[in-house]
Amino acid sequence: MVSEVAILNVVSGKEKQFEEDFRTAGQYISSINGYIRHSLRKRIERENKYILLVDWETLEDHTIGFRQSMQYLEWKKLLHKYYDPFPTVEHFETLIDVTK
Repeated sequence: MVSEVAILNVVSGKEKQFEEDFRTAGQYISSINGYIRHSLRKRIERENKYILLVDWETLEDHTIGFRQSMQYLEWKKLLHKYYDPFPTVEHFETLIDVTK
């Protein structure tokens, strides 16, 4: 499994609309082969900062399967207007996973 991580800085004052559009955009990412799950988390100390976590079966499921799809174009149309600056996306593999 590969985890995609992006820090999202949303234009101040646009947080509520971003959150609504993000809910809609979830249908596009979740329809891709290799998608496992995603979550959006909001920073407590700063209202316009979020973290996006997406788990994929493989790196290519994200970088090719999603990024080169029609669904990505819809995702992009809904969400990319909110970011300032545009986020850097990184990928991580799990080494240790502990659940209580």
